Amino acid sequence: MGKVTVSTLKNMKASGEKFVCITAYDATFARLIGAAGAETILVGDSLGNVVQGHDSTIPVTIEHMAYHTECVSRAAVDSLVIADLPFMTYTTPEQTMVNATRLMQAGAQMVKMEGGVWLSDSISMLVERGIPVCAHLGLTPQSVNVFGGYRVQGRTPKGAKSILADAVEIQDAGASLLVLECIPQDLAADISTKLDIPVIGIGAGPGTDAQVLVMHDLLGLSDHTPRFVQNFMVGQDSVQSAIKAFVDAVKSGEYPRDEHSYT
Repeated sequence: MGKVTVSTLKNMKASGEKFVCITAYDATFARLIGAAGAETILVGDSLGNVVQGHDSTIPVTIEHMAYHTECVSRAAVDSLVIADLPFMTYTTPEQTMVNATRLMQAGAQMVKMEGGVWLSDSISMLVERGIPVCAHLGLTPQSVNVFGGYRVQGRTPKGAKSILADAVEIQDAGASLLVLECIPQDLAADISTKLDIPVIGIGAGPGTDAQVLVMHDLLGLSDHTPRFVQNFMVGQDSVQSAIKAFVDAVKSGEYPRDEHSYT
C-alpha cells in the first residue's frame, strides 16, 4: 500500500474510504498487522493490561512506551505508527515536549494524548515543532478513576455538547487525528461529519472514518470482552487470517454493527 502518512489518511476521509488501526506491542505482530493492510498501528498503553497484567493503563511508564515503540517501529514498514503518551507524562507543555520527543525518537510518527480543551496549548506546541498529534476523547482509560469505571460517555445533552466542543477545539489546535471511545454512535457520526480531520472509533459505532481495536481483543484473547468487540478468530484458521478479517470487515462496513454500538 506504500508508506502511510497523515496526508494519506486525510485523503481517505475525503474520499469516504475507511481505514484501520490495530494495537501492537512487538515486531512480530507489527509485521502481521502491516501485511494485513492496516494503515495505522497504535502502540497503546493498553500494554499495561494485555502485556503487563495490570487492571488499568495507569502503571505504564514512558520507558515502557519507548521500548515497545522501538520494537514496533522496526517492523512497521508501511503503516503509520502512533504511540500513546502514558499517564501523567503530559501535564504541562514542557513535559509533553520532552516525552513526545522521546517517543518520536523511538520510531513513532505521531503521539496520542487523552483529554480535551486543556491539551490545546500542548497540541499547538508539538505541531509547531514537527510532532503530529492524535487526540482521544470520550472514555479515556487513564481517567478511569475519575469516571468510576469504564463507562460510556456523552449520553446526556451536556456531555455530548462537551465532547463536540472539545473535538472542535482540538482540531483547531492542530491535531491530525481524533480517537472517540465508547460514546453514542449518533454523536460519533456527527463529530466525524463536522471535523475535517479523520476520526477513529472504538465503541463509537460505524459512522467514524476508521476503527481501532486492541489486538488481543479482536483475537479473542482477553478475559473481559467489551460490547464493541467482535472475536475475529471465529471461523479463521490462523492469527494472520483473523487480523485480515478485521481489516476487511472495517473497510467493507461490516464492522461495527448495531450490537457493537451504544445509543
